[in-house]
Amino acid sequence: MQTISRLGYAFAIAAFLRPISMPAQTDLPPGDPHHEGRQALLKILTAVEAAINAQDIEGMIAQMSPDCTVTWWNAEISRGHDQIRAYYRKMVKDDGRLITKYTTKAKIGDHARFLGSGADVALAEGSMEDEFFPVTRGTFKLDSRWSAAVAKNAAGEWKIVNLHLSSNIFTNSLMAEVTRMIWIAALAALLIGAAAGWFFGRRSAR
Repeated sequence: MQTISRLGYAFAIAAFLRPISMPAQTDLPPGDPHHEGRQALLKILTAVEAAINAQDIEGMIAQMSPDCTVTWWNAEISRGHDQIRAYYRKMVKDDGRLITKYTTKAKIGDHARFLGSGADVALAEGSMEDEFFPVTRGTFKLDSRWSAAVAKNAAGEWKIVNLHLSSNIFTNSLMAEVTRMIWIAALAALLIGAAAGWFFGRRSAR
């Protein structure tokens, strides 16, 4: 169980460090009032992708508000740039790190929704397909979901203010692996028990 818990931390940071691509703008209705905001979001998410590919945590944080909150898959919460940096270091940089690298394909589920009288808050969500390369075990793939809130600050800049990550805890590749291991262990125990019964049975007969 400790290994599974540690992998949960690995999922969390890996889920955060992923490119998030906006959908094509061509299917938006003519005269979309949020066109400028959508372009700003696309710029932010493109910058996040570039920072991820460069392993540049500061480039990622530059797209977040100073009080940005991230809720990780293991339910741990990082509030503000310092805590987000610390989480990143713990997962992929410091001694005892859990991930060596990962690959990802991410999509947005639908066009961002804009809220508020000035349409200065945007909500977006999407899906991810990832392959993780943990330090202590072989690679594995995981499908998951993300949601984010992006807001315009006093200087007129759009920044990520909240990021939430989640996955199906009942149906995923790790649960399938654990189930498979349980069946293998049960079958092995059954075979060992049968062999032991046969062996001691023969001894008793003699």
